[in-house]
Amino acid sequence: MTDPARDVVPALEPVRLSVRGGGRFPVRRVYCVGRNFADHAKEMGAEAPASKAARGTPVFFAKPADAVTTGDAVPYPSATQDLHHEVELVVALGADAPAGVLAVENAQALVFGYTVGLDLTRRDLQAAAKAKGLPWDVAKGFDASAPVGELVPASKIGALESRTLALEVNGERRQASTLDQLIWDVPEILHELSKLFALRAGDLVFMGTPAGVAALQPGDRCVATLDDVIALHLEITSPSV
Repeated sequence: MTDPARDVVPALEPVRLSVRGGGRFPVRRVYCVGRNFADHAKEMGAEAPASKAARGTPVFFAKPADAVTTGDAVPYPSATQDLHHEVELVVALGADAPAGVLAVENAQALVFGYTVGLDLTRRDLQAAAKAKGLPWDVAKGFDASAPVGELVPASKIGALESRTLALEVNGERRQASTLDQLIWDVPEILHELSKLFALRAGDLVFMGTPAGVAALQPGDRCVATLDDVIALHLEITSPSV
């Protein structure tokens, strides 16, 4: 007789990020923020808010947890001719949020640490879906679409506002912005997410990208940085199939 408690297929281990100073961080969920820098909103054809009062609500989407990759090579994905880079600050939660809506003033206490990542995007598939008013999950949630670097505890980063997020491709700087240019900062985003989801330890939040998104090709070498504190090095390799 089959054991009713036995898994009928092998259970997959969660993706785990290396933590500076030791240990590993198992990834539970991946939330992403769209249009969180005014300059990027404008380059994507959206209207940027003129003031905090005019911000409205953030745009959220998600990636599968196993879209996160920590290696130094990412294969060019299938079904696209227009893969784009979007460099982002990534926030890692080390504690569960209390029940209900998380207060902005309590949100920072949930943060375990930070890293940098790329929200890789099949831009042609996204544009086609947007033109038809359809969801664009396939443009964002594909395999290895969320490469991230080493996770650094928040205590070793300090205040974020003056830090510069940047991306170089083949030695040329393509994106850069200080984090005081975020439309919604980290506590505000966690507050807004808590209205929609139960935030838990192990969650990652990609905080949005500044202007300068552009195409990547096989052979391109990318370096994403947060000042000289965190660096992610990777190469876009030829398609795996």
